[in-house]
Amino acid sequence: MSEKVQSSTLVTTKDDRKEILELYKDLRVTDVRDGMDWVGMHGYGTVHHSIKPLYRTKVVGIARTARYMPYEGPAPRLTGDEYTEWVNWYYREVCNDPWGEEILEGDFMVMDVSGVDVGILGSNNTLAFKKKGCVGYLTNGGGIRDTDEVILQKIPVWSKFVSQGMDQARIRYDSKDIPVAIGGVAIYPGDIIVADGDGVVVVPRKLAYEVAKYAHQELKGDKAGRKKHYEALGWDLDETVL
Repeated sequence: MSEKVQSSTLVTTKDDRKEILELYKDLRVTDVRDGMDWVGMHGYGTVHHSIKPLYRTKVVGIARTARYMPYEGPAPRLTGDEYTEWVNWYYREVCNDPWGEEILEGDFMVMDVSGVDVGILGSNNTLAFKKKGCVGYLTNGGGIRDTDEVILQKIPVWSKFVSQGMDQARIRYDSKDIPVAIGGVAIYPGDIIVADGDGVVVVPRKLAYEVAKYAHQELKGDKAGRKKHYEALGWDLDETVL
């Protein structure tokens, strides 16, 4: 039932997606953090600093959520071809990604993996989701492996750590399009996610326009101040001050 309710929320908030993404595209995490303060949300929205970027980049997206749970077992006593057969069953019936078929351009995938040390994302499946429009990932466990290729492919990921292991016998799919908790923040489908080298900040969808107003105010002031310093130092002006 919860998936159905939250899916309805996603449907009703699609109309202004492009407008919101455009509104937030130039904002830094710190600008948005300031904007949240300006609307009285001082203690909310900042994902815990233990969740870090795989590499330094900046992404703005709309939250799409999924939850995975630890696999209770038992792990099979199989090897070789028999294990291969079991693994195929596992990915088909136990740990799959039904949300992947529903990704919209600009979605930021938020995955509650229950803190499990597992590489649920890797060099292959993230490319499939990228083709559909997924702009980045946020997890509260490992969640990512094949990191050399993932970085090469410019797949933005913010996670607690890097993992080696595959999904089987470690994690199972639970639900999608539901509220999840990542780094001390409740994240709902449709919320705005801004992530860069300073971490991740989440803006509740209902506050999107108000927060953006004051975030842009802070960014404008920062650019003006830094531009004066650039000029005094004799530096060429770059896009961060213009």
